[in-house]
Amino acid sequence: MVLSAAITRFAHLLAFLVGWKRLFVSLAFGMIAATAQPPLFYLPALIISFTGLAWLLNGSTTFRSAFYVGWMFGAGYFGAGLYWISEAFLVDATRHAWLIPLSIFALSFGLGLFGGFATALARLLWSPGLGCSLSLGASWALFELIRGIVFTGFPWNPIGNVWVFEPTILQTAAWTGVYGLSALTIFVATGFSIFGSGSKRKFIYAFSGVGLLCALSVAGKLRIDGVSLSVVSDVLIRVVQPNIPQKKKWQPQHIVQNYADHLTMSGHKGDGVVTHIIWPEAAVPNSILTDPQHRQSIRRAIPPGGYLVTGTPRLVNNISKGPTARNSLVVIDSGGAISAVYDKHHLVPFGKYIPFRDILPLKKLTAGAIDFSAGPGLITLKLESLPAFSPLICYEAIFPGRVALLKDRPEWLLNLTNDAWFGRTAGPHQHLASAVLRAVEEGLPLVRAANTGISAIVDPYGRVTSRLGIGEKGVIDSPLPAPAPNLTFFAKFGNKVPILIVIIMFFGAFMLKNIHRRE
Repeated sequence: MVLSAAITRFAHLLAFLVGWKRLFVSLAFGMIAATAQPPLFYLPALIISFTGLAWLLNGSTTFRSAFYVGWMFGAGYFGAGLYWISEAFLVDATRHAWLIPLSIFALSFGLGLFGGFATALARLLWSPGLGCSLSLGASWALFELIRGIVFTGFPWNPIGNVWVFEPTILQTAAWTGVYGLSALTIFVATGFSIFGSGSKRKFIYAFSGVGLLCALSVAGKLRIDGVSLSVVSDVLIRVVQPNIPQKKKWQPQHIVQNYADHLTMSGHKGDGVVTHIIWPEAAVPNSILTDPQHRQSIRRAIPPGGYLVTGTPRLVNNISKGPTARNSLVVIDSGGAISAVYDKHHLVPFGKYIPFRDILPLKKLTAGAIDFSAGPGLITLKLESLPAFSPLICYEAIFPGRVALLKDRPEWLLNLTNDAWFGRTAGPHQHLASAVLRAVEEGLPLVRAANTGISAIVDPYGRVTSRLGIGEKGVIDSPLPAPAPNLTFFAKFGNKVPILIVIIMFFGAFMLKNIHRRE
């Protein structure tokens, strides 16, 4: 009774905060929420933060006040969760370090706007008990989805990513996608806010969410229970992780040695007969791939009948625009010929190009004076001795429902990336988590080659079977996991599924609000 009364008093205290104190507390709750993301996975933080957010919203009687509370919460969440962005500006500190405070501030408060819109919308359907849990869960997930689309999209750190470490609840993404998982997770976390009221049903409301988690866990366990790792016959992939620091990657005096390191690691003898070799994003400059002498050394490194898949920046002559730069994936066969090319189509703003270059006097973070241009779009690459795959370069793997074609279905996902930009921070862990979610959503295995880590082999159920950590130099020799036997529900319907979940939750919140009004 004493504890219950203390919780109720604290909830009322938060609800009646005003001015800067209210905004500061909301900012702090957002920062706490970020600790639930990789690599910390502190899940109680979600209960603390979203319960606190709900109590603050209890005292928000206007659209504007609810918006400001959510904006500050979002700014804290993204500021603490994306602090590692600053590492990229230190690679060439003399040119870019001055941008660190500005970039962190702009990113935090810019992305935080989505939190503001979410809480403002949630407050329109707000009611005590399950009503606030339904409205906040639906609103937050809806604006996560919108965040993944507008302004080229940046769906980094959706709440659903917190389950990457837990294999059973993670399987929910095969049905709902990560956005649906976010909605359900926030519904559960916010349910504990009922303890701040005098409701006699508070235990029923709060633990209905716990019951939902248990149900999801059981369903996930049934999906993976007894499922052993099935592999593609006669395919043994070698993933090369050269661990080249970003500062040395494009220095002229190091380029040839970097290339030689890739070749040496590709030729190491392993326990099995390697059939295909995979290098990371932008592993070597295109000048090396097109040089006849270097092409011969590459040919000798490729297993007979196999392929080398590598990332490379290259110039493409465009009749109307002149030379354009592309961030590409190139497949080279054992005869030294280029068998396939994929050009990255989802580019990182300010990293690969400067948006509104005519009015923004900034230099992009990557080397070279020319902005990168986007490729035509998502494709499925089909080769003779390698199952069809969907190529994804860098952060293309973070977009739910946009990593594999449905009509031209691949058998696996290949993600080439270079996370050396972000050092030994949370960034590479969060990047891997998103890639793992794509494997579960699509029911497809994922092979990930990262320059400085984290390289990994992931089965179609999100289980990491092999990995090389941040800062490790080495190779992964692994058979290629086979895809799940059946197309996942999410793979069939994509982001229509979380949209349907959001609509159902909004309808539930609307009905509960009307019931509360009548009572």
